[in-house]
Amino acid sequence: MSHNENNYISTLKIAIILTFLFFIVEVVGGIISGSLSLLGDAAHMLRDVFALFVSLGALSISKRLPSKEKTFGYHRMEIFAALINGILLIGVSSWIFLKAYQRLLSPEPIKSQIMFLVALLGLSVNIYVAFKLHGSGDLNIKSAFVHVLTDTFSSGAVIVASIVIYFTDITIIDPILGLAIGLFILFSAFTIIRDSIHILLEYAPVDIETDELIFEMEKVEGVNEVHNVHLWTLCSNVNILDAHIYTEVMDVCEVENIKNKLKKILLDKYNVKYATLEFEWVKCSVEGNIKHLKH
Repeated sequence: MSHNENNYISTLKIAIILTFLFFIVEVVGGIISGSLSLLGDAAHMLRDVFALFVSLGALSISKRLPSKEKTFGYHRMEIFAALINGILLIGVSSWIFLKAYQRLLSPEPIKSQIMFLVALLGLSVNIYVAFKLHGSGDLNIKSAFVHVLTDTFSSGAVIVASIVIYFTDITIIDPILGLAIGLFILFSAFTIIRDSIHILLEYAPVDIETDELIFEMEKVEGVNEVHNVHLWTLCSNVNILDAHIYTEVMDVCEVENIKNKLKKILLDKYNVKYATLEFEWVKCSVEGNIKHLKH
């Protein structure tokens, strides 16, 4: 593992501890102040903890070598963790909706000063964590950074709401903001679940056009045709490809050169980190394609 990866693992561990501790602070502060939007922001913090934990897990499991039983290693654990995260977030957002509905029907007093101080501290934690995560080229770290950044805006909104409530005593702002935060959490949850299922069902990566990929591969000199292509995602930053390459090149060294060119294109342009390329000098029969397999 590189020095940068070790640094990011240390940073993620610190970020997880800070974010989780302040999640507890916001829950307590939300209960004491009576602020639903602060509790909603705490739910955002919990989402950030999961996002940071998934990123940490993705970096940590990359050190574990595959075994005879687990030929792909533990990369898919990241996706299962994300799926569980999404399901839990639906429960959290549902609770926020219920409480917001109750508050709209029967408003409760809010201690805006406590609400302001806790939200301000939360904003400070988010800014610190976002600053530490900013600039990484790793997709997992980037994802965690985006999660924390969006929570920064949420904390800012709670601060504004607390100021308005303090000067106007219009407490209905709090459940309305709570509803808005709940909707955002629900949208995030469905996005996480959708992306997780997409990967678990081994669909092609959403950011790759398979036809374009095949076209780029067929542009390599010596490649007559690319077919029987299977492209899927192992985890958030590892794509895998299996394909048949029809060629008329007979020289073994030249075929090896073609294979290396193809793998470089796949890695550089499409983030395909593992490619199995089966070269053919006679086109395989249609019956050999996976679409003809039966249960």
